[in-house]
Amino acid sequence: MPITLSAQKALRQSRKRYLANQKKKAGLKATIKAFRKLVDQNKLKEAKEHLKLVYKNLDKVAKVNLIKKNKASRLKSRLTAYLNKKSK
Repeated sequence: MPITLSAQKALRQSRKRYLANQKKKAGLKATIKAFRKLVDQNKLKEAKEHLKLVYKNLDKVAKVNLIKKNKASRLKSRLTAYLNKKSK
């Protein structure tokens, strides 16, 4: 355990940020999973609407550097391609 007050505060901040980041990551994974499930069930119209939500979440987590911008871009591209492949 940290001894100085500043180290104690830093630990509290670190824990708080860690939990917030984990919550955001879990939310992102859940939206992506829900999107893939919709596509697999051939609910393409609903999947297109859900894709907007996935884009929004990816942009938000990339903005705060939870994931890198290129990874967000790559995921958006792959998910869109996945939807387009199923819709043909």
